[in-house]
Formats: sequence, C-alpha cells, structure tokens
Amino acid sequence: MPPRNQPLGPAAVLFAHRGAGAHEPPHTIEAFRLALRLGATGLAADAWVTSDGVAVLDRDGVVGRLRRRRIRACRRDELPDHIPTLDDLYAAVGITHPLSIDVRDPDAAPAVLAAARRADAVGELWLGHPTIELLAEWRGADPDVRLVNATAIRAIDESPERRASALRDAGVDVLSLPRADWNAGLVTLMHRFERAAWGRDAQHVRMVVELLHMGIDGVFSDHVDRMVDAAMAVGGER
Repeated sequence: MPPRNQPLGPAAVLFAHRGAGAHEPPHTIEAFRLALRLGATGLAADAWVTSDGVAVLDRDGVVGRLRRRRIRACRRDELPDHIPTLDDLYAAVGITHPLSIDVRDPDAAPAVLAAARRADAVGELWLGHPTIELLAEWRGADPDVRLVNATAIRAIDESPERRASALRDAGVDVLSLPRADWNAGLVTLMHRFERAAWGRDAQHVRMVVELLHMGIDGVFSDHVDRMVDAAMAVGGER
C-alpha cells in the first residue's frame, strides 16, 4: 500500500462490503472468508463497541428480535455467536488485506484501534465516518491509521474543491461517496489534492466498470463475484 495521504494508484482496491454480503449472511466470518476466496482485495465492515469495550462487527448495532437491545448496552458474552469481534476477524483472515471500518458508534474508535494494534494491522486499517472533525480527532489518536470521509454529495454543503481542501488540511485520506455521486472530473479533483476516491454500492458489473474507467481508487460491492469480473474485464482492456 502507498504511504498515507497518497492516492492508491491505478489498481483500485476491491472492497467486499460487509464480507460477501450477497452470498453469505453479512458481517459473519464465513462472509469475509468467502469474499477473499472470490477475489476481493479488501474488506469492509461496520463497527460498534460493547459495554465491556469490545469492538464488534454488525450492521445496525441492535440485537434481539423481540427484546431489542443496542450493542453498546450489551457485554460481549451477551451477543449472538454470529456477531464477530474485530479480533475474531483478524484471527480468521489475517492482516494483509486493507480493512475499511465504518465506525457507526464513534465511541468504538478506541476499541477498533486497540484491536488493530494487537494484530499489528494499523497500517492496513481505514476508519470511516461522515464528520471531518471527528476524523481529525482520530488522526491525533494514531498518526498511522488512514481516515475516510464516508458521506454523500447531498450532505456536503461546500463545493467539492473546498471539501477536498478540508480533507487535506484535516489529514483525512479518502472521500468515499455512493457510486452515483462520482464522475471523472470529481475523481481527478480528489487526486489533485492527493486524496483517494472510493465508490460505494456498485452492485452490478456496469457500475463497477464505470467507476474503474473514472480512475476510482476503491470500489465497494456486496456482489464480490461481479466486482471481480468487472475488474478483470477492465484490466483486459489495458
């Protein structure tokens, strides 16, 4: 991987969103393992923290069908077995693939960083959140972790150029937007400010191909097989 604050270059990272979420139950160890077998070059997950300080991976942070409880109100040993900890994920798949974590509960950030440090995996960790100010705080917590402004165009009040400048000034490495928000000019703008550009929710081959033709640096999909097929097709054009 390139040094922090540098774009990823011509080979985009193929992030399996919540593991191979279209093929196995999302956020399970089985989904993450399958994603890598299908050819994903990166993994993406959502993180929460339990009441006893353990970083766990889950979509909405709520467990139970009848008596709904927030994960942050539960101890780790009270959670269903299918919800893995971040330590579990590192033990299952190793630390050599980029791991993008959307920190859904900001209080989970210290626990996520602690798990990454235990695994010696901070260099491949990307922490995502919509708020630049919060990301800047995390930069102070660890100078090596990479940071992702995960947002949408409709949520950005300033111009794209001002947003790119703000990301650079705050030490945030990546702008992550839904696939439909990107165009080639916006990707070029991010690269001019030495920020990487990531496209989320690319669920069909044509969507992935469009992003790759724009020069995107990271693609997120639940359909890992389609994403890998699209990347191979674009690679064959070169």
